[in-house]
Amino acid sequence: MDYEHSDGEQDRATTLPTAIKILIAGGFGVGKTTLVGAVSETRPLQTEEVLSEQGIGIDDLAGVESKSTTTVAMDFGRISFGEDLVLYLFGTPGQDRFWFVWDELALGALGAVVLADTRRLADCFPSVDYFERQGLPFVVAVNCFAGARQHSLEEVQLALNLDPGVPVMLCDARERESSKEVLITLLQHVMKGRGSVRETVPAGS
Repeated sequence: MDYEHSDGEQDRATTLPTAIKILIAGGFGVGKTTLVGAVSETRPLQTEEVLSEQGIGIDDLAGVESKSTTTVAMDFGRISFGEDLVLYLFGTPGQDRFWFVWDELALGALGAVVLADTRRLADCFPSVDYFERQGLPFVVAVNCFAGARQHSLEEVQLALNLDPGVPVMLCDARERESSKEVLITLLQHVMKGRGSVRETVPAGS
């Protein structure tokens, strides 16, 4: 027996928002948890634990000596753009010993943000290499930490040996609007590479 949808059910089906999975990656202490928390419309899920003695000699705290916690699984948040687009944000753990979860987190992702800290720029290489191997579109967002040496975006792109088409931008992961602009830039980059999956992404929404 065929099941027929009522008009109301058809309306709901056609107005369901498009759900997009985005990864937020980068080195240890670069601001991934901060960015997810800054933009999430709901209380973000965080899996942070206090740094322990087991991490001594393994976790490099140079430049982030005040950091006392670390993400051990993922951060998760959600942000909507209008009524028909919802981004689900998954923050990845930064240390090498937690990279076994990356393949699971990357399943179904449309793109990624690689957060960078100019004090520890080399920490970006594993994330950049991973997404290049996976063929996953990404942007690099330089998180502007107080007291960090300022570099031009061209210098960052050159230092990371990025493809010229990979967007590089400045951001403040603590600020909602700045972090949203990073996500919008990523969506536009993905659409450009796919020949425009969606024709319109609200700039600055």
